[in-house]
Amino acid sequence: MGTYNLPRNVKGENRILFIFTTKSLIYTVIAAAIGLIFNFIFSLLNMTLVGIIIIAVFALIGFGIGTIKVPEIAKFEFSKKTGGENLDDVIKRAIKFNTKGRKIYVYKEGKDNE
Repeated sequence: MGTYNLPRNVKGENRILFIFTTKSLIYTVIAAAIGLIFNFIFSLLNMTLVGIIIIAVFALIGFGIGTIKVPEIAKFEFSKKTGGENLDDVIKRAIKFNTKGRKIYVYKEGKDNE
């Protein structure tokens, strides 16, 4: 018998240090850099432990934004529309919605548009 390769979706399967995908690592580093700014401010006030805790919290938030998917819960209208999408995509879409004057443009393909 021959060997057959089954096609599958391998998007986002590259892992760095077992828990980080490339996207989650980038979000974690950016959030930790923001935490470093606060660490610098707190180190001037001789509160370095608070600064280190803030770096860890910001890095954890960045990791969560880069990793977590929005769950699909039938009771909530928000999760019905965004269920299964990455949290960073939902945040980006919300920012675009608010900056574009609260308008959404939908483009459909089909016979109606010809």
